[in-house]
Amino acid sequence: MKTTDLKMTDLILEQLEAEGPRTRRTLERVPSGRDDWKPHEKSMPLGRLAMLVATMPTWFSLILSKDELDLNPPGGSNISQKTLRTSADLVEALDKGIAEAAAALRNATDEHLMKPWRLLVSGNVVDENPRHVVLRDTLMHLSHHRGQLTVYLRLNNVPVPSIYGPTADDPRFA
Repeated sequence: MKTTDLKMTDLILEQLEAEGPRTRRTLERVPSGRDDWKPHEKSMPLGRLAMLVATMPTWFSLILSKDELDLNPPGGSNISQKTLRTSADLVEALDKGIAEAAAALRNATDEHLMKPWRLLVSGNVVDENPRHVVLRDTLMHLSHHRGQLTVYLRLNNVPVPSIYGPTADDPRFA
């Protein structure tokens, strides 16, 4: 495919698919039985952070299919998530989320990616941007939390996988 034939959806999908194996390598190493561990009292617990990283690709489908998300809607959240307790559960959720995100991207148009998407809290808009910006920021957000997760791994004496290049534990280039 020539560069001039590329759509925004192709570029976003390419990046998502590149991040998948990097994220999978990290989630495969999450230790069992440490869900409540935190490096600091203000930090997110390991289990919650790992679950966040594993499920973030599901946000793509939501961003592409809905016009907004309220993090604290009237009557409380209607989103329930099964707790992911093992690295196998985390990887399975990641793979499923990436597959759903890829399908949603393949069915989206660049015109749709230009339409606004809003994030609300208790009915108040806290962020509004074109969908392509929200998707880009979601990928950056995933990289940020995956980076946090690698620090948690290191502090739990778990070998840190190669993400974009070698680590002290994994000398290969990703």
